[in-house]
Amino acid sequence: MSEIYPKAKEGFLAGEIVWKEGGSTIKAALVRGYTYSANHKFMSDVISAGGTIVASETLTSLTNTNGVMDAADGVWEGVPEGDPIPHIIIYQASAVEGGSDVAPSEQRLIFWLDRGGNIPIMPNGENINVQWSPGADRIGAL
Repeated sequence: MSEIYPKAKEGFLAGEIVWKEGGSTIKAALVRGYTYSANHKFMSDVISAGGTIVASETLTSLTNTNGVMDAADGVWEGVPEGDPIPHIIIYQASAVEGGSDVAPSEQRLIFWLDRGGNIPIMPNGENINVQWSPGADRIGAL
């Protein structure tokens, strides 16, 4: 399932999240110990709710066609062995125009994914590859 955070919709409509190459820096995080909440807005909310960020990678080749968002498939290198990773959270890591990462209290949540592809992920110390859905909604849609 792919859920767009309601606060992300507000961010897109206000021009505070830009999903395109050269726009905001968009990342995908492998997350354990978190339960989705439509009231959450920032990565700090995930952490405060008990979420553990196992690994995070910048998404590339961002596209937005008719409100459907996609990117190149994700690769997380050398993720340590451990418990299953049941969620991927897509988030805006930078200011609107890109650049360096901002604090977790300013990193806007966009999508929460809990199934599809190879979710839950079983880390074994090697690279983790995630192929985004080839279906109509790809990573997610507005």
